[in-house]
Amino acid sequence: LEVSLIPFSGISLFPKEKIIPWGWNPALRKKLLDAGAMEESLPSMEELKQLRSDSGRKNAIHILNELRAENNAFCGESYFFSAVDDVLHFLHSRNGDHVLKMPNSGSGKGLSWIKGKITDKQTDWCRRVIHEQGGLIAEPVLNKIRDFAMEFCLSDNKAEFIGYSLFQSTSSGAYMGNFLMPQTDIEERLGEYTGPELLPQLRKSLAEKLCRQYPSYSGCLGVDMMVCKTNRGYQIQPCVEINLRMNMGIVAYILYDRFVKPGSTGKFTVDFFKKTGGALTFQQKMSTDFPLIVENGKIISGFLALTPVSEQTQYLAYVFVTSPSLLQNTGKTAE
Repeated sequence: LEVSLIPFSGISLFPKEKIIPWGWNPALRKKLLDAGAMEESLPSMEELKQLRSDSGRKNAIHILNELRAENNAFCGESYFFSAVDDVLHFLHSRNGDHVLKMPNSGSGKGLSWIKGKITDKQTDWCRRVIHEQGGLIAEPVLNKIRDFAMEFCLSDNKAEFIGYSLFQSTSSGAYMGNFLMPQTDIEERLGEYTGPELLPQLRKSLAEKLCRQYPSYSGCLGVDMMVCKTNRGYQIQPCVEINLRMNMGIVAYILYDRFVKPGSTGKFTVDFFKKTGGALTFQQKMSTDFPLIVENGKIISGFLALTPVSEQTQYLAYVFVTSPSLLQNTGKTAE
């Protein structure tokens, strides 16, 4: 496989190549057209309008309700409201904490966490979101034990299962990073909570529902899920969000499959450094303390920055891999 990097100004030189971005929007479409891309190779504005509708959080509510109706091992509630009074009535009639979500926003963004009673500021937020987006979504906050996802590729109204994604997020829902490990290890970890049969059943049922929900979509998608502790024991929230695009879970899957030696494990992390020079200091220290060891194109252990690092860098994507055999030989222990 030959790979070459080209600037936007060079796109017109490759008219027959298929363009597959991280995700689509009208601004990117215009930028590609201005750079000389063929219009017939890009999605139309009507198709982008449909994609925006399909990408909304509201779509996950329907699939969640269907999955819960099929199996009582699943948990979670999600409701769409188009009036502020209905949101307030819902919150006042229930106990516990809740999270309110914009129908259209990035994964882990557009959230308002209601700790007990809703504040005046949060009520104003509700009014603004409903005015701008036509409604909002309300959900009870669950006792989350683990974040994970199922990754699929949809094409010709068929869903191909890519793999599982085991990841971490902050308490506010922002993405932190993915574990790099074999699929069998992820299944084993999740199986400690679900048993051996639930995940394959969910995978099959979800694939059918995704095809029905998105008949015209072609590309990658990820369905975020959670293992939760409830009064009935451990249960799965099987459809927290549906990300209709390439996502970090698939990136982590590809990273491990192509670039990490079997037997080694690690983490793929996206970190934020508030202080100027913080990312550079971190990168230099980690590179010194954990030098990269590669064999036949596969990482055995060590630290590797995946993005350029300078004094001004604030966001840094990197992998940190450990090898059980090396740890045994050196007498070190993994963190």
